[in-house]
Amino acid sequence: MSFNSGCHRWLAFALIAASSGAMAQMSTPGTAPARGPDAPREDIAQRPAADPDSNAPIVPDAAFDAALPSLSDDINAPLEPIPSAPAGTNAPVSPAVPGEIAPAAAVDPELEQPLQPLANTNTVPLQTAADATENERLQIRYDVAVRGLEELGLDDEFKSLSALREGDGKAANATQVSARAREDEQLAVRLMKSLGYYDGVASSTIETVGTEPGRVRAVLTATPGKLYKLGEINVVAGPTVPPNLVRDQLPLRTGDPLEAARVQGAEANVALVLPQRGYPFVDVGDRDILLDDQTLTGDYTLPVETGPRSSFGVLRTEGDAVFDLDHLSIFPRFKRGELYDTRKRDDLREALVATGLFGTVGVEPVRTGQPGPDGTEQVDLLVRQSKGLWRSLAGSGGYGTGEGIKLEGSWTHRNLFPPEGALVLTAIAGTQQQGASATFRRQNAGRRDRSFSTGLSANHANYDAFDAFTGTAFVRWAYDSTPIWQKRFTYAFGAELTGTNERVFDFDRNERVRRTYGIAAIPTQAVWDTSDDLLNPTRGYRLKLNLSPETSMQDSVRPYVRTMVEGTVYYPVSDRLVIAGRARAGSILGVERDSLAPSRRYYGGGGGSVRGYGFQRLGPLEPVSSLVPNDDGEIDIGDLRPVGGRSLNEFALEARYRFGNFGIVPFIDAGNAYESAFPKASDLRFGAGIGGRFYTNFGPMRVDIATPLNPRPGDGRVALYVSIGQAF
Repeated sequence: MSFNSGCHRWLAFALIAASSGAMAQMSTPGTAPARGPDAPREDIAQRPAADPDSNAPIVPDAAFDAALPSLSDDINAPLEPIPSAPAGTNAPVSPAVPGEIAPAAAVDPELEQPLQPLANTNTVPLQTAADATENERLQIRYDVAVRGLEELGLDDEFKSLSALREGDGKAANATQVSARAREDEQLAVRLMKSLGYYDGVASSTIETVGTEPGRVRAVLTATPGKLYKLGEINVVAGPTVPPNLVRDQLPLRTGDPLEAARVQGAEANVALVLPQRGYPFVDVGDRDILLDDQTLTGDYTLPVETGPRSSFGVLRTEGDAVFDLDHLSIFPRFKRGELYDTRKRDDLREALVATGLFGTVGVEPVRTGQPGPDGTEQVDLLVRQSKGLWRSLAGSGGYGTGEGIKLEGSWTHRNLFPPEGALVLTAIAGTQQQGASATFRRQNAGRRDRSFSTGLSANHANYDAFDAFTGTAFVRWAYDSTPIWQKRFTYAFGAELTGTNERVFDFDRNERVRRTYGIAAIPTQAVWDTSDDLLNPTRGYRLKLNLSPETSMQDSVRPYVRTMVEGTVYYPVSDRLVIAGRARAGSILGVERDSLAPSRRYYGGGGGSVRGYGFQRLGPLEPVSSLVPNDDGEIDIGDLRPVGGRSLNEFALEARYRFGNFGIVPFIDAGNAYESAFPKASDLRFGAGIGGRFYTNFGPMRVDIATPLNPRPGDGRVALYVSIGQAF
């Protein structure tokens, strides 16, 4: 190993100089070199000058090598032992005997003691800050003051989003209050920009409140600055039919405030209207607004990819098929080649949803590249299907004075006979009515929204008016509304064959007897409905007409016609109050009352008629002579039973006041049933009361309490009705 000689000389010089200085101090005891500003200065002139031309080494190599410690040439030799210091001293360690290990130092006696048993150990943990109770924690309470936003109409929106407001006036410390205030500063700036105040700034301060400890006030001040307005408006889009279609659907004008909601609403209108005008693949791009702080305007640019102008093609399907293409073709309300309109596509999807047979169903346009009429491109609709739950259980119940308790349950398989062939089994259990039925029903039978149904039913009804055992076979075609798709005009027609054995009052014999009737009927119905809801309408009106040519076969064939016309109206006085009214009149023509089966006659009274009177209690009654006196020789007029009539009129008026999910409904009803073929305006019976409503997703729950205003002898004082849905 070799070293540079210059380095050797420098190092040796440093060693020798240090040794010389140390030896000099040691050779002169009691003295030390002077230090500090008062030390005598050496005369620089007396120092010998260095010879710049001299190459002599500072330290000779031989002297340097001699100063180095000697090392053993045997690399395997053992290490020298570390000498130990005398006990109780801090003297440097020096080896006592070469090659021997010094004895270990003495061990502290405390360390040699045995450990204490765990049972004697104090296991109570130290209390930490997390263990402090809520009352012991230092908490800051603060108030919030906001200035400058109320004038812009942003105060309510700020309160709903504010971090300070969300903290409910409590914080762990002042730092947390400051952090929330900074968040609200940014919120205030964003809100001001949303109205066009792009130079707006916000600042917050934290102030102490009086001398109350831990109480501060966060004050946020917003300064909106100048209002920016729309400058030049540019729409970058391809040609459309008609021209300027995109710009016409962008309701923005130069000079309008540069409000975010206004701009976003205008862009949403473009995305909404163009698919209704033949452009299903429109894509509204990202806007660009260039602000000019000199003119306080923003030039607006909107790129729009319109895609091809399109017309309807054919249907396609994929997924877990519920319907094949033949049945799917029943649902569209458009023809192939018509200009594309996304509303008709949405209508198709809603009709499929209304069947209740799909788990999920989607309808989306698919480009084909094939030309359509008028320069359009044909677009097919892809129906993505997945099966839903086809079986369901349903139930309902109610109570009415004179009608008793009625519970009804049904089991339905909605696609037992595809497509849309349902089997419905129904059972009725009640205090005064029991029955069962089986119905086959096919929805969208050959045409959208048209249904076909046929079935059998057996029923027993035991009321004051009649006691009847009835069996019916029927067939029915109908065009009905559904909760998802409510139609203006609906209709129904069909045929019925009924056999019934009923208790009827024989006026010639002045007693009740049982008779059997055979009835054939062709019932028809037409409804015009402009209301806004099937179960809980708040505006609009309904007109309903029922017409049923029938014949009764007992001793002879007696044809007749049953008619009923009904109108209801709904007027919203305010968001909470709706005035609802109803008028109904019915007539049976072509037959005497006593030749009719009691179940086919008209009766008044009950929850769906004139409230305050018992079910079917209004109308002609049995003669008093039919009553048998009691043991005291008295006759109870309340025991007289109704015999029904051939005509009916009813009127009702309700004030439906709703607050949240509850409502109060005062009402007044009037009406009666008559033996004559046409109703009369005289001898009306009035009932009044109040009802409660509990509104649910499937309709309101109704509880009505009513009393008759001009009761007859034997009429009750109070009547109670409980059911689902409004009275009308």
